[in-house]
Amino acid sequence: MSWHRSALAAALALAALPLGPAAAAAAPAGGTGDPVYPSLGTTAYDALAYDLAFTYRPATRTVDGTTVLTARALTRTAELELDALGLDVHAVRVDGRPAGFRAHDEKLTVLPARPVRAGTVLRVEVEYTADPRATLPHTGWVVTPDGFAVAGQPDGAHTVFPCNDRPGDKARFTIAVTAPDDLLGVANGLPTSTEPHADGTTTRRYAVREPMATELLQASVGRYTVRERRGPQGQPLRDVVPTARAADLEPALALTPGQLAWAEQHLGRYPFETYGLLPADTDDPQAFGFTGLETQTLTLYKPNFLRQPEPLIGSHMMHELVHSWFGNSVTPGTWADLWLNEGHADFYGLTYRYERGWPDSGGSTTLTDRMRRVYAQGDQWRHDSGPVAVPTAATLFDSQRYTGGTLVLFALRELVGPEVFDRIERAFLRRHRHGTATTADFLRTAAEVSGQPLDGFLREWLYGERTPPMPGHPDWTVDPVDPDAARRPGGVPRGSGTL
Repeated sequence: MSWHRSALAAALALAALPLGPAAAAAAPAGGTGDPVYPSLGTTAYDALAYDLAFTYRPATRTVDGTTVLTARALTRTAELELDALGLDVHAVRVDGRPAGFRAHDEKLTVLPARPVRAGTVLRVEVEYTADPRATLPHTGWVVTPDGFAVAGQPDGAHTVFPCNDRPGDKARFTIAVTAPDDLLGVANGLPTSTEPHADGTTTRRYAVREPMATELLQASVGRYTVRERRGPQGQPLRDVVPTARAADLEPALALTPGQLAWAEQHLGRYPFETYGLLPADTDDPQAFGFTGLETQTLTLYKPNFLRQPEPLIGSHMMHELVHSWFGNSVTPGTWADLWLNEGHADFYGLTYRYERGWPDSGGSTTLTDRMRRVYAQGDQWRHDSGPVAVPTAATLFDSQRYTGGTLVLFALRELVGPEVFDRIERAFLRRHRHGTATTADFLRTAAEVSGQPLDGFLREWLYGERTPPMPGHPDWTVDPVDPDAARRPGGVPRGSGTL
């Protein structure tokens, strides 16, 4: 996962257009009250579609962008708020008419010529320039030697394009990437057209078939080669690899069809139009705050990670692939629901590992043995990182959301049995396919499918301050809490690095 930077240029503050009396009004508070990022996003409108265009300027290493947002207003308003940070905005139009705008905090407030009525479908167009190298508190850009990639999770998408940057407002996406002819521009989904230009650049357009959360956008420019193959159901698989590293990366890329077949056996048909890997071409350790990131249909990776033998990368590759179901197709309603993504991805990634006899770094060779180790740390993790479903911005990507979430799923399976557990999983994915879901939705599905009153059981596991007893394992014990552990180097584990 990625953890980011950000700061807005002061020049963003005023458009060339006069703002009129509305400019004097106080900026609306904005935000949705998300438990982790309360100021991001808005519920004043529903984003229906984003039509994005990125033009890479190698001479300045900057990107000229155009975002066209189609949205339905849910309330009557005289102002529209988009999340935006670090973007030098040049012009804004609403339904083709010039509109006033101003930047404040991490917002771009747009002032249409007239108030917008509830139910109105409107089109907001923003032209801007971004510098992927800008020093910002958080960013969605990954800088590479010859271009860029995008890593918007959790709060960086709005440093790449103005948007309603919250996971609960998914939309359709089309993406155009223009780059010099010696580079290749790529994006999520499948290519729809290629347009060469007289100035030695080419625009490639892509369409994403299913709705997508803003944090799952991928757009990249680099010296890439496209490798195509077929999945087990004949799905088109598309890997985008640095040309200079293509031969070294091929053994890892060739693993995807078999991994996809395994995932489909457990979770059902792959939910999207394509899948592939994008190992962005950089050796800069500062460019990535993560190993892999599940940008929809095109997972972003550190290139050198995938040059290792299969036992060292296979379980992590499965983790990222499983996000196609948990996280991308079924997206968390809020960031407090992240454990649904990461707990499930680790659950199946670890299952895949141990089925193949690959011991983990702690010496475990079975999921049960691994969960016993995690269980022993349960109270310590709750002390240091909070309960599984109660993250903060600082602890969002701690292992409590990953293998801590897996421990919750393991406890549920131990209670209801493997067959009922599998039915719960598939029902949850089916009910919320290509939509969003909350922790409450998962609890509801588990109770309805199992026919058991599981709400209290799961709430204790997800929200309790102490680790509950593990069903079927009365001998499992929890280690005492060390109140100073979190302040020591390495005291709070991060992410899925121990897969």
